[in-house]
Amino acid sequence: MTTAVVTGANTGLGYATARALAERGHEVVLACRDRDRGAAALERLRRELPGATARLEPLDLADLGSVETFAGRLAGEVDGVDVLVNNAGVMALPVRKVTVDGFEAQLGTNHLGHFALTGRLLSRLLARPAARVVTVASLAARGGELHFDDLQLERSYGGQLAYGQSKLANILFAFELDRRARAAGTSLVSVGVHPGVASTELGRGMVEGAGPLRRAFVKASRALSPLVLPSARAGAESQIHAALEDDVEGGEYWGPVRGWRGRPQVVAPPPAALDAAAAGHLWALSEELTGVRYQFE
Repeated sequence: MTTAVVTGANTGLGYATARALAERGHEVVLACRDRDRGAAALERLRRELPGATARLEPLDLADLGSVETFAGRLAGEVDGVDVLVNNAGVMALPVRKVTVDGFEAQLGTNHLGHFALTGRLLSRLLARPAARVVTVASLAARGGELHFDDLQLERSYGGQLAYGQSKLANILFAFELDRRARAAGTSLVSVGVHPGVASTELGRGMVEGAGPLRRAFVKASRALSPLVLPSARAGAESQIHAALEDDVEGGEYWGPVRGWRGRPQVVAPPPAALDAAAAGHLWALSEELTGVRYQFE
C-alpha cells in the first residue's frame, strides 16, 4: 500500500487533503502537534471513510527534536513514503515568538520544520518511484521578502512580515528541492502550491497576545468567514491535485484558476520565488540552522 504523510492534518486544508488521499487508497499518516485534536480528526476520518487506512503520529514542527523522533519512528515502520504534504503552519502572530530551538516561530514552523522533516524522510521518499513532496505556500508570499541580514526578525518583527517571509521560503524550498533532485538524477517530484483564500482555522494564532480590538476583529472575521469564503475542501483542491494527479511535474506552482478561488491550475509564482541564488542561500542556511543535510544518493 502507498503511504502519504500530511502535516497539520487535524483540521482545515490538512484534514481535507488527508481525507482525499485516504479516499484514493493511500495509507495516510496524520502528523499533528495536538494529540487530542489529531485523535478527533482520525476518528472523524474513520467515520466518514470506514474503509480508510489511517493513523495518527505526533509531530511538532516547532521542535526539531520532535521532527527527528517522528521521522525516525516512521522510517522504522514503512519502507517508503509516496507523498509528503508539507501543509501545517502558523499565521501572522501579532507578538514575536520563538520555537523550542530559538527560531522565529513562523519561519521555524512553516519553513525550517518542514525543511528538516523532508530531509529526514528523504531516504524513504527516494525509495518510491516519483514520490511527491507538496509544499503549501500562500498568496502572502507575493508580499514576502527574505531578510537575510535579520532572518529571525529580531530587529524588525511584524506578524504579516514574518508570515510573508516564511511562505516565500516555502516556495523557494519547493523549487530548490526540485532542482537538486533533478541534478542528482532522482525521480522525486517537488511542487509548490497555494490555496487561494479559504475558511480555515489557520488564523487562530493571530489573537495570541493581541489587544482587545484586534481580538474582537479576528473573532468576528472567523465567525463570518464560512459564510463568504470557499470551504477548506475547496481551498485544498490545489494541494490535493498536486499530490494525486498525473499532470503534475516537478518545479511547478499550483493554485486556483482565479487567484483566490477556483479549479487548480499551474500559476505564476511570485517573482522573488524564481531567484535561484536566494534559494541556494536559504538552503545552505536551513541546513546550518537545522543540522539536516540532504543525501540524494
